[in-house]
Amino acid sequence: MLTWPHAGTDWFSILEEVEPVFMAIAKAVLEHEHLVISCEHVARLQELGQLLSAYTSEEGLPGRVITVPAPANDTWARDHGPISVETQSGMAILDFRFNAWGGKFPWEKDNALNQHLHNAGAFGTTPIMPVDFVLEGGSIESDGQGTILTTSECMLTPTRNPTVDRAAIEDLLSETLGADRVLWLNHGYLAGDDTDSHIDTLARFCAPDHICYVACPDVADEHYSALAAMEEELQHFHQADGSPYKLTPLPWPDAIVDDDGQRLPATYANFLIINDAVLLPVYDVPQDDEAITIMQGLFPEREIVPINCRPLIQQHGSLHCVTMQLPAGVVTP
Repeated sequence: MLTWPHAGTDWFSILEEVEPVFMAIAKAVLEHEHLVISCEHVARLQELGQLLSAYTSEEGLPGRVITVPAPANDTWARDHGPISVETQSGMAILDFRFNAWGGKFPWEKDNALNQHLHNAGAFGTTPIMPVDFVLEGGSIESDGQGTILTTSECMLTPTRNPTVDRAAIEDLLSETLGADRVLWLNHGYLAGDDTDSHIDTLARFCAPDHICYVACPDVADEHYSALAAMEEELQHFHQADGSPYKLTPLPWPDAIVDDDGQRLPATYANFLIINDAVLLPVYDVPQDDEAITIMQGLFPEREIVPINCRPLIQQHGSLHCVTMQLPAGVVTP
């Protein structure tokens, strides 16, 4: 699922730079699976539908495009998009509340987007269940076997759920997501990140027993202490059976700054796993090649597809942040 940028979003000044990134993501996804695109700009959405449908037809690709006109404040589908779960009755969509990372930006359209898409039939007959709790998809990472990895910096920020403590959050994740246990990281951040340290910029499961994570080897870098402390926390985590995790550090890209000299949150941890492939954000820096090599080692049976996401980090997010996966059975093209 992609929420496409338009002139009414913060992307308006660099649409010509950022739309090709979204297009590259869309085409890469369609080589492997179906794609839902929503956009507030109806004429642009129609153009996208025609262009991408022609692309899949000409290339003989398995993916099909579903386009839905829908209002949105921004494009971070990972955080305002639906979270899918498997229940005893089949697949279901959880519609958590979204308040733009604690009220930092306008959010009302984004918060209503999932219900809008559902009403338009984008999710077929899959039931949607509202959850009265602020939760962004980028704030949680699952091993698919009952373990959730998250950060206390984000989940315990009082501007999201001010009356809910750590124990209550664990109970809610158990009730809604089926979590048997929650691993909390208390350290780790990226400069320029608006999300209060989302886990999907810092550490990710690449297998149920294997975590890859952002590591900063430069002792003079402002990130060094926090990321070293995060690494130590990861080393002390154990799997449900008591075994330690396999850990793989990801490369540390050269610093990228905006026009005002502010550092931007470039991270290789913000990859997207799709059918038979992994879409990897790269940033036109020397460390890109090493990141591709490491990712191929982490996912040897999948194609690694590098996508230059340097334009995306101008708005302080990357590839995983602008996408939300939908399991088979949720969407019927």
